[in-house]
Amino acid sequence: MKRAPAKSSPPPTAPPARVIALLNQKGGVGKTTSTANLGAAFALGGLRTLVVDLDPQSNLSLHFGHEPTPDQPTVRDLFMSDELAARELVRQARPNLWFIPSDTELALVEGELALQPNMQHILAQRLAGVITDFDVILLDCPPSLGVLTVNALTFADDVVVPTQAQYLALRGLEKLLETVLLVNRALNPKLCVAGVLLCMHESQSSHGKAVVEEMDQYFAKYRGSGLPWQDASVLRPPVRRNIKLAEAPSFGQTIFDYAPLCAGAADYRALANELRARWTPLRENPREAATTGAAAQ
Repeated sequence: MKRAPAKSSPPPTAPPARVIALLNQKGGVGKTTSTANLGAAFALGGLRTLVVDLDPQSNLSLHFGHEPTPDQPTVRDLFMSDELAARELVRQARPNLWFIPSDTELALVEGELALQPNMQHILAQRLAGVITDFDVILLDCPPSLGVLTVNALTFADDVVVPTQAQYLALRGLEKLLETVLLVNRALNPKLCVAGVLLCMHESQSSHGKAVVEEMDQYFAKYRGSGLPWQDASVLRPPVRRNIKLAEAPSFGQTIFDYAPLCAGAADYRALANELRARWTPLRENPREAATTGAAAQ
């Protein structure tokens, strides 16, 4: 009697990317700089990384030397057309690093999206086709809490809040967390807050020290609360004030291209490792397992 041939098992499917929304409703706090340079740090650590520019100012695209032209599709087209595949928009910037650009017309999308059914889930639906192509997806949110930001939060696993150690930043943080809680309860129960990322930090400032201490105490009182920020904290190290970080975009470069040995590069590299260490459970991803040692170096 002939033995039936063994059935071959299907190849393993890569897990979906870790999706991180970088969000602050206040502009000029280092949000876009952090998105670009954290993305570059993840890529240098061996993770296949996609950054998505959701800000109509499109400054993120400038970090990669990209100037949008009228004939090139951008993230606006991704929102407005269900026939456009996300892979058509993805552009490679560096080894292991890709991006989807934005343009100023994205500002017009808010009103148009408000008329569409299921408007909060459009970004998640459009990027579903590429979420297993990457290990990390970073979303550079606009400085507002509108429809584009809600789309980012509906798609994200984690929220990172770039900010400065100033008193008003703490008050703004409370408002932002209210929005995260609403999205968590109504649209995305997996959404959590990883923490606050301090930008342009001056460690010798007594005011800055007092604000950081107050932020630490604020998060500590929510441990075990069951709220989306129960495990959040002020991420360390803070990103020190560094002129190289301001100069790099004007050359179409990340800090690792422009000044890889400066303090800003060291801080973003350490922050990328800190965030990666927090991801639990560690994804059973062959690509990630192969690069864990590289990220630690």
